[in-house]
Parts: sequence; structure tokens; C-alpha cells
Amino acid sequence: MERTDRLEASLTEDGRYRLLIEAVTDYAIYMLDPSGAVASWNPGAQRFKGYIADEIIGQHFSRFYSEEDQKSGLPARALETARREGKFESEGWRIRKDGSRFWAYVVIDPIRQPNGEIVGFAKITRDLTERKKAQEELEKTREVLAQSQKMEAIGQLTGGIAHDFNNLLMAVLGSLELLRKRLPDDLKTMALLENAVQGAERGTTLTRRMLAFARFQELKHEIISIPDLVRGMTDLLQRSLGPTVRIETRFPLVLKPVQADTNQLEMALLNLAVNARDAMPDGGEIIVAARQEDVADGHRSGLKSGSYICLSVSDTGEGMDEETLRRAMEPFFTTKELGKGTGLGLAMVHGFAEQSAGRFILHSRKGEGTVAEIWLPVATVPAQTVKPIDSRDTDPAKKFRPLTVIAVDDDALVLMNTVGMLEDLGHTVFQACSGKEALETLRNEDSIDLVITDQAMPQMTGAQLAKAVKGEWPDIPVLLATGYTDIAPGEETDWPRLSKPFFEKELAEAIARVNPARRKSDRVVELRTRSGPAA
Repeated sequence: MERTDRLEASLTEDGRYRLLIEAVTDYAIYMLDPSGAVASWNPGAQRFKGYIADEIIGQHFSRFYSEEDQKSGLPARALETARREGKFESEGWRIRKDGSRFWAYVVIDPIRQPNGEIVGFAKITRDLTERKKAQEELEKTREVLAQSQKMEAIGQLTGGIAHDFNNLLMAVLGSLELLRKRLPDDLKTMALLENAVQGAERGTTLTRRMLAFARFQELKHEIISIPDLVRGMTDLLQRSLGPTVRIETRFPLVLKPVQADTNQLEMALLNLAVNARDAMPDGGEIIVAARQEDVADGHRSGLKSGSYICLSVSDTGEGMDEETLRRAMEPFFTTKELGKGTGLGLAMVHGFAEQSAGRFILHSRKGEGTVAEIWLPVATVPAQTVKPIDSRDTDPAKKFRPLTVIAVDDDALVLMNTVGMLEDLGHTVFQACSGKEALETLRNEDSIDLVITDQAMPQMTGAQLAKAVKGEWPDIPVLLATGYTDIAPGEETDWPRLSKPFFEKELAEAIARVNPARRKSDRVVELRTRSGPAA
């Protein structure tokens, strides 16, 4: 009591100071005796911390600290620092009377007698919770932006590499296919050849995943019924996941269709299911579900406002910690054993969803499993049933007589293989290494039926070449052979496509779909016949 009286005496020499302190409500200003017990309490302290003066005076100030700070001895260190250095200053979480936390800026100053004896401490606290939240939101936004820029940079790099790799695979697969037809029927030789083809095909799958992540994969915009798609994959999913995994589907009775690429969506769903299985080494349950949700601005998904279908794959597996979850969609990042995964599965799903005007979101906690969500926009037209392919029609190229074709590609290896396949199909082929060279050939040859061109070429792209051909020779179709969506803004996008790398059968089918008109030489002969013999 004597020390408290001395403290009061030293503080009340001028009543104006007490009136000032009592008038302040934006700061908690109160006094501590040398042991740390509260000796005074202003209205600001009551507003911040919830205690009235009678409840807190005489209590130790450490009750305002969190349990972990009390255990670490922070209150005692604060007083010792103020005593030794003349001031203690810090920010941290403090506890209100109701148990809630607030972020506080704290200053503790020692109060000394003229002889230097410490008779107590003056403590000032300011509530900075709102500023702390705003700072955290800003840091979170910066982190999201940095991550987005990082993913965009990686995507651009990945897409460029995948495009070049696609051309290499085109040359390898095309040469192997042509070689297979020319080699003698030797079992050992054919086994080695098939091994090489399978290796190249695995490279093709890897490349397509890289392109999907980079959002450069060519996608078809189809109308898809999610329940029908999943039901059609049931056998494939069960065979892929094995007997230790139980699959359950949960769909509402009525669910609108989505607009996306069927093959890519099937691959994404299979990837997520296999990842879920790998997270449950002892088996478990996978739930495939879907629901419709109307998204408004500010939705947690970050999507534009509109109607979406959320297709989710949930598992009862190991889950991911925060660091793994943060990096899960980065290309080539994997937690699987060496040789068990490329680290492109989730990256592919992410790229596919983004390219489809949707979003891919992961929710996971260590030990609590994972929920993977693919958000896709609701289609604006009803789903259509795809007409099954007639199994008897195995060779569409046989329907058409030989054509005269210009093959255009700036990559000599790819061009050589394209020409070889076309000639193997019985067509007559002119080669061109650029759009300009192709146009010169068209002006000099009257017999051209079809132009097959690469898209990404210097000076003149395939789309630009197609536009020029349409302007001068509207009856000659143009087929774009490309490995990814490299159509520049402003260029037409409705040209027939052939995805690289392709086999001879796929080339024949693409030509059949284009259905070139009769050869130009035939049309010239017909015109001459109608107008009489040539002079």
C-alpha cells in the first residue's frame, strides 16, 4: 500500500494530467506498481479490454497476455526490459475479458523518483486489430499476385518447351510409323520398334499435360452432362483404383450441363481419382459429387459472376500440410516416390479449368483428407447425345481418291514426316517451308486440292495463310496442324484443326473431315468441256 500511495502521490501533483488521461478513450492508459499489479484504469482501457476499474485494479497485468505468452515469461521480460533499458515497446496479441483476442501496440515506461527508484510503470496500449487485418489482407493479396505471376511465368515457359517438344515427337512418331511399314516382318525388330513408339506416346501424354497446364492445349467446347460422363467412366475408374477403394457418387436429380472438353474433363477426373487413391495406401472412400452454384462477385473461388457446376472429388486419405497444399499445383512438384509420378496431374487439371473459364480449388488438411473441386460454367444450350462411330468405317481415307496437297511447316523434320504420311496415303505432295512459299506454289499449280499447314511460323502464321488462301482460292480447304492454341488475337479460329503429334490414321481422318472438293484440274477440264475445245 505504501508503494501505491507513493505512486499516486507522484502522479496527482497536477490534477490536469488525471483529467487528460480520463478523457482518452482511444488508448488504454493505466499504471502498474513495481510488481506489475494494475494501479489505475482509464476509460480507454475499459473500452479495449472489457474490464471496469473495480474488476481489474490490484490484478496482475499478465492476465491480458495469451496463455502461450504467459508460459514463455513475456510479461516479466517486458517489465525487466523497461526497468533496464528505460522502455519496452512491442506488438502482439492480447486477451479481452470475453476471451477474444486483439492486436495491441504496447509501450511500458518506468516511473522513477528523483533518486532513481522505480515506483511503478506507465503502460499505454493501442488496439491495432483493424490495421493488422488490413495488413494481413494486403500481404495475402501480394502473395496471391506473386504466386499468380509465378504460375504465369512457369506456364509460358512450359508451353514454349512443350510446343518444341511436340514437334520433336511429331518427327519421332511419324518416322517410326512409316518405318514400321517398311521393315521386314521380324519379331525382335518389331518389338524394339513398338517399344520406341510406346516411349514416344508417353512423351506425347506428358507434353499434352504440360500444354494443358500452360493453357495452350487445344480444347473442344462441348456440352457435357456431368452425371452421364461419370457413369460412363465407372468401369474405368474402378479398374484404375483397385478393389481397396470404394467409389460413391452424389448428384442431384436435376443438374445442368457444363461447357468443356470431354476428353480433358475425363482425364482431369481420372487424375484426381488416382491421386485420391494414392493418398489412401490402406484403402478408403472416394466421393465424386456435383452441385450447381450461382457465383456473385467476391466469391471465394474468384470466378466471374454466373452459374457454375462444382465437380468435386473427396477422399479419406492422408491430406496435405499447408506447404504441400500451397505448391500442389506447381508443375513437376510431387510427393510421390521417384518414378511414380510426373508432378503434372494437378497442374494439368488447373490449366484445363482455367482455360475452360472455370477454376480448380484444393481443400486439404493433414490427416483429414482432401477435396478437389473443378468449377465449370453452366452451358447455355442443352446437352446433346454424341452419335456413336460406325465400327465398320475404319479407313475414311479410302472414300477419297488421291489428292494434290501442299504441306507447309517451318520445321524440316516435321515437314518430312507429314510429306511421308501423305505420300503413303497415296496423295501427291508439294512442300513449302513458309506461307509465302505455299502461296507461290498455289499460283503456279492449278491442281491443288488441299493445304495442310503448321500454325506457329515466322512472318506468316498458318491462320494468316489460311485467310490468304480463302481470299484467292475459296474452294481450297486449309487444315491447321498445331500442337496448342497459338492463335493470335484477331486471327480467325474456325479453321479445321489437326492436333500434333498425329499418326497417319489421324491425318487421314482429318482430311476426310475436311472433305476436299473435286480436284481443281477436274474443274478446269469440266469448264473447258462446257465452253468447247481449248484453243
